[in-house]
Amino acid sequence: LQRQGLPSFLVFVLAEHSRFKRICVFCGSSQGKKRSYHDAAIELGNELVARGVDLVYGGGSIGLMGMVSQAVHDGGRHVIGVIPKTLMTPEISGETVGEVRAVADMHQRKAEMARHSDAFIALPGGYGTLEELLEVITWAQLGIHHKPVGLLNVDGYYNSLLTFIDKAVEEGFINTSARRIIVLAPTAEELMEKLEVHTYFLTLNLNLNSRV
Repeated sequence: LQRQGLPSFLVFVLAEHSRFKRICVFCGSSQGKKRSYHDAAIELGNELVARGVDLVYGGGSIGLMGMVSQAVHDGGRHVIGVIPKTLMTPEISGETVGEVRAVADMHQRKAEMARHSDAFIALPGGYGTLEELLEVITWAQLGIHHKPVGLLNVDGYYNSLLTFIDKAVEEGFINTSARRIIVLAPTAEELMEKLEVHTYFLTLNLNLNSRV
């Protein structure tokens, strides 16, 4: 891991065992046009395995969803796929790895994924990925959960979204503190390290506030 230049206490934080047991990954059921999206999904899966973290995701076996889940499963970690019954036929193709949990609808799917996860990461994706990402960001803003939200910005895929969010902050629709909910990085390794540090300080802050 590349930790040169980090303060010694942060090196200590990162040297500890991962604070996450399971991470929820949002991503596309398509592969996208760039090879880098494919590679990023596999790299994220491998990074979760290296840190001993299990995967929670939307239950598909195609596109980026299939790639990240296969990488985690091949690495020996547990995979939980949560999918509405109405989507099981068109969304699952081939052999789905890990544990599949069928739910009634999309709302229950998101609630179930959130319930089983310690953090959230979004890879590139479409409408569904964006909707899932923005919902967990909103939940964090409202204090519904205190779990970190990571954005894997592969080749600047989410730059336009970040520009929109910054514009919303500038125009007074999003608080500056809420902008900091998003933990951003271009690679899986860097994002995981940032999430580890973020959750360390988040937990520390929550513990301090509980004593006031």
